[in-house]
Amino acid sequence: MLPPLAVIAGCSCQCDPDGDRHCPECAQRIRSGEIIKTRIVPSPMIDLPLGATEDMVIGSIDFEAAVKTGVSRFMPGLLARANRGVLYVDEVNLLDDHLVDAILDASESGLNLVEREGMSVWHPSRFVLIGTMNPEEGELRPQILDRFGLAVQVEGETELSLRVELLKRREQFDLDWEGFERKYSNNLEKIRESIVNARSLLPGLFIPNHLRTFISEICTQNNVAGHRADLAIERAACAHAALDGRTEVSSDDIIAVAPLALLHRMRSVQEPQMPPPPPPPENEETEDPDREEPPRDLDEPQQQAEAMPPPENPRQSEKPDAGDGAQEAEPEQPPKNDEETSPQEEVQEIGTPFKVRKLASEKDNKLRSGSGRRSRTRSATKQGRYVKSTPRRGRDDLALDATLRAAAPFQVRRRRQAPERRLAVHIKEPDIREKIRERRVGNVLLFLVDGSGSMGAHRRMVETKAAIMSLLLDAYQKRDKVCMIVFRGDDAKIVLPLTGSVDMAGKHLAELAIGGRTPLSAGLSKAAEVLFQVLHKTPSAQPLVLVVTDGKANVGLGEGAPHREAVEIAAHMKARFPEVRFAVIDTEPPGVVRFQLAQELAAALNAEYFHPETLRAEELVKIAKGE
Repeated sequence: MLPPLAVIAGCSCQCDPDGDRHCPECAQRIRSGEIIKTRIVPSPMIDLPLGATEDMVIGSIDFEAAVKTGVSRFMPGLLARANRGVLYVDEVNLLDDHLVDAILDASESGLNLVEREGMSVWHPSRFVLIGTMNPEEGELRPQILDRFGLAVQVEGETELSLRVELLKRREQFDLDWEGFERKYSNNLEKIRESIVNARSLLPGLFIPNHLRTFISEICTQNNVAGHRADLAIERAACAHAALDGRTEVSSDDIIAVAPLALLHRMRSVQEPQMPPPPPPPENEETEDPDREEPPRDLDEPQQQAEAMPPPENPRQSEKPDAGDGAQEAEPEQPPKNDEETSPQEEVQEIGTPFKVRKLASEKDNKLRSGSGRRSRTRSATKQGRYVKSTPRRGRDDLALDATLRAAAPFQVRRRRQAPERRLAVHIKEPDIREKIRERRVGNVLLFLVDGSGSMGAHRRMVETKAAIMSLLLDAYQKRDKVCMIVFRGDDAKIVLPLTGSVDMAGKHLAELAIGGRTPLSAGLSKAAEVLFQVLHKTPSAQPLVLVVTDGKANVGLGEGAPHREAVEIAAHMKARFPEVRFAVIDTEPPGVVRFQLAQELAAALNAEYFHPETLRAEELVKIAKGE
């Protein structure tokens, strides 16, 4: 839909022949008096892949030219190719943060400044940045999110006739895409003409001062941070008016675009509040006679969806209203020994999830592949951020700057030894350096959950499920794989095998019943079996075992005291799996008398120790501030 561009022939940055900013090569050609030839090209539409490296995005030194000619020549990246066009990033929230920062800096300034490997190069890079994301897969940092001017929430079509039409058009495109394009080419041409006309009107557009006050009132009333929202609304309103063929902005333009600028900037999920536009001053002419009327109700995109809600509990939907919120199901079969009475099952709802504190493994020197956002590790592939170099070879990921530095002291002698080789830089095998890259990967989270009857006292399972659900939501955003083991009665069961489906884990959590005794030893033994399988299949994995219990073990595997047996098994697990991190979430309620058995278990596992409330990020902030 974008019109074609006139560019300087031979320019890798698609410089505008009539523009005031040119890349260094084009600027040199213009200063030297060279006759500049132009050519017409389609507007660039650059799709940034998630696996892109920093060199691919911002550009790097031309290694071949450096070795053959000794000239430090810049090789442009995707930001150069996207100049004067569109840069599209699918799943922008999954892109490494340092790449997002580089892209947004170039988008904001219109320049890509590269200072690396002894070079300092800049080139124009003005483009329309379009990013898509699913908020349930992890949010962008607020500082980055605020840099995007407008946000649109995309939803599925609900009208049946339109859904059918979508199916038909998709089938038409698959069968004959060329005919499909011809069928709608007239519509595209009309849109293209309106864009060209709007661009010509935009420089002379007028916005009355009282409407700037209206924009500021909207932003203040909706409690947005910073001033980028004001600028985004003003610019979008000007574009909206120009696209409509007008040369003056009206309050209707502001009302139409304001929700797009506020959607991702409001500090709470609410309907944008639109104050009535102020009347125009008496001495200011206006073309809008209805400006004093209250603004019409907005029918704009719905507000940002909340974080993934806890799955519905089918048992809850069928239970009657009860004062204590609990429900007794059919009793289980009596245990084999007649000394125990038959336990009663109880299903408690999931409490309100919350944002959990950061749980990340310590950085080590192991090379890992995969994706995720939990722990920073050294990358076993050519993806990730270049942090330093090494003389060790293995991945052919050349670190040009380090290689040239290693070869520099020997150049005089090597030229004398091989005068027939006409190379600017003589490089030998010992000079080669490879890049060491870092990236983030997901972890394996193993939930070991106490489902015994003691968890039902004082409705502790409600808060416990809230803590587990919060950890599951965090695992979903960090691209972790999860496994859930529940121990109650006489044994432990894997209720959810290792999977990336956190939604399935949430469903099992909602249906988790409590009742019976506490076979903590059986739960730890089952967790050890799963850990052995995970580490045998993926030795570089970084499992994190989250033990959720009050520690009151009353069923053992042998003849000894159940709790002492569980502590001994825990110590054996830590010795057997020293690379595994453990965390114990103590569900014992606060009180004057506390057994602190879970704390003893945490000591045996060398585990981090939490209460459900200390997992909350906001609670940790209060502790840090001494509140």
